Amino acid sequence: MDYIDSLAEGQDDCFLCRYRDEPQNDGKNLVLWRGGRTFALLNRFPYTGGHSMVAPFRHVGGLSDLEPETMREMMELLRDLQDVLAQAVRAQGFNIGMNVGRCAGAGLPGHLHVHIVPRWPGDTNFMTVFGGARVISQALDDLYVQLQQAGRELKLPKLTQ
Repeated sequence: MDYIDSLAEGQDDCFLCRYRDEPQNDGKNLVLWRGGRTFALLNRFPYTGGHSMVAPFRHVGGLSDLEPETMREMMELLRDLQDVLAQAVRAQGFNIGMNVGRCAGAGLPGHLHVHIVPRWPGDTNFMTVFGGARVISQALDDLYVQLQQAGRELKLPKLTQ
């Protein structure tokens, strides 16, 4: 909620559009892979290690705004990203979902995106409850390299690098 509350209402700067337009900065922006219509990236404010997102290139806020081809590519990229996360971070489960609209918790309501959160037995702990902090055991830059390598090893057809 601190992150969501910190966002300016009606903010013009869409970081997903900025990342879309800066392929030369994919490493810095933690963009893992690009498809023809969508891209995958690590979440800079992760819930757990490996928390990632898939977004369309087009700046749209709702599912009904997506073309069928884009919807299909998003699902295929989510499938491939789940496979990479299962191999790279040995996730034993996943939460996959989206928040549509600010009142639903969308921190960026104008640009639809899907979250994929790797899970393990007992991965929640007291730190968030008592300290208001999350414990992420791996640096984002290190995880970025690890996921890129796992994608290459799995030879996933939809992942472009």
